[in-house]
Amino acid sequence: MNIATKHLNIKHPDIKQLSKQVRFQNNDGTVWFGEQRMLLMQMASLTNFRKEQILTVGLERAKGFFMRLGYSLGQKDAELVKRLAGDIKPEELFRTGFQLDSLKGSVKVEELRLEIDPENKHFYALLNMHDSYEAEMFISELGLTDGPACWALVGHTSSFASALLGQEIIFKETHCRGCGDHQCLFEGKPATEWEDYQTYRNYFKTAPIIEELYDLQNQVTELRHKVDDNPGLGNLIGKSAGFQQVCKLAKKAATGKVSVLLLGETGVGKELVAKGIHDNSSRSAQPFIAVNCAAIPADLIEAELFGVEKGAFTGASHTREGRFERAHLGTIFLDEVIELSPRAQAALLRVLQEGELERVGDYRTRKVDVRVIAATNESLSEAVKAGRFRADLYYRLNVYPVDIPPLRQRREDISMLTAHFLQKYEAIYCKRTLGLSDLATKALLSYDWPGNVRELENIIERGLILAEDGESIDAEYLFPSLLQDSSSQVLSRSGELIDSPSLPSQNGETSWTQQAIEQLGSMEKIEEALVRYAMSKAENNVAEAARLLDITRPTLAYRLKKLNIEVE
Repeated sequence: MNIATKHLNIKHPDIKQLSKQVRFQNNDGTVWFGEQRMLLMQMASLTNFRKEQILTVGLERAKGFFMRLGYSLGQKDAELVKRLAGDIKPEELFRTGFQLDSLKGSVKVEELRLEIDPENKHFYALLNMHDSYEAEMFISELGLTDGPACWALVGHTSSFASALLGQEIIFKETHCRGCGDHQCLFEGKPATEWEDYQTYRNYFKTAPIIEELYDLQNQVTELRHKVDDNPGLGNLIGKSAGFQQVCKLAKKAATGKVSVLLLGETGVGKELVAKGIHDNSSRSAQPFIAVNCAAIPADLIEAELFGVEKGAFTGASHTREGRFERAHLGTIFLDEVIELSPRAQAALLRVLQEGELERVGDYRTRKVDVRVIAATNESLSEAVKAGRFRADLYYRLNVYPVDIPPLRQRREDISMLTAHFLQKYEAIYCKRTLGLSDLATKALLSYDWPGNVRELENIIERGLILAEDGESIDAEYLFPSLLQDSSSQVLSRSGELIDSPSLPSQNGETSWTQQAIEQLGSMEKIEEALVRYAMSKAENNVAEAARLLDITRPTLAYRLKKLNIEVE
């Protein structure tokens, strides 16, 4: 069966399928549509807000504000529709959006004319927008206007069409009940086919008053930085109280030569703090040498740190300087310092006390001027009690301790770190996403982060790899084992709120789960059987099979690849 034939056999998602995306969470009082958090809001409150906007910034600027709001909503709806509908004709994708509008209660769309020819970049639509909530606002509360009033719907429809078709589409409202017409008519076509398309681009893409406020805000920020010392430190990112305290201590340490001991769990960013201290010190133009003591064998650590003379031991075929000599006049960062051998600890103590060292196999002492910053994720005081670490060295290193709190104790920093890592890996992988879904953001904020910032960075990178270009990063991309909360409710076919369907009963030998375990044995084989069954039912159409399994198309494509299932 060719692709064109498959298109004809697949219907676009109806209200029933879209309704399944709505979930009401009993445990935390949230409402979800797909992976986006939603709000149920009285229209009267929104009407009052619109009225206040008009009175505050004027009709024209309020219009631009609501058009941009609609534009943002349209992008999210287009992404959801593409995931649910999959590989179907553009006309059916567009009509699925009509169903979505009805489900959300914003408007009932009547298609008067719809022409879509992607190959020739042709698009034309004429839509009758029945019972527009925006027109209703003006008719009932705000009074008739001199022009069309369905601003957010215009932005939404333009954005929705543009995202679906991959070309800039602009809709205009040619008639509006909000200004006295008997109906709301929307006409849409490619942007350049409108004579005044640049005006609408400005509505969608610029906000003069916002830009002015941003400019003023930046000026105020710069002035504050001149008056108050910047609380940041190098490439470190965060705004929590714990983070700011670390920056404060580190910047004070940077002004002197005192040895610094960085404490904290693995992955909290100890090396970044050390680099920040170095960059803010008078030694910033000199070398910064980082050494992971745990990664160097105990019998080689002395030679690596303090250098070696030719013939000092088997394999020492030439003389070479150590890390301390390379860091002369600069800073050396000793990560996992607790792993140093007893001899290396003694040599380090001499460097700290006398500022001199001896290469392995040499008899001469060499003067070095090095700032030492050490770090550990274990307790050095406990190691001293256990006889694993020299007490005198501990006291020399512990002159200025800085305890870096774990990420779970500074959750205010997660959003800033996430945005930073997204920007970083979007550049590396040449991708542009819509950011994290609301559910993914909630999952990040709820997670305990045993691996701290390093784990967060790895998870963001994985999520970006799995996400498609131009879509949101779902929670399941970040946490593949994430289970949906079972204490949710959905809308029934008649629109009533009911409990989510539970799994079939586990009682009795005829239970399908018991049969699956007995016959297939492993989770992987059970998953493979389900996927193959869904693909067979959908006649090898991935999008249709994904709907049967109630997962996204990219997720199913990933599992097909993992299970080595070829698609004809």
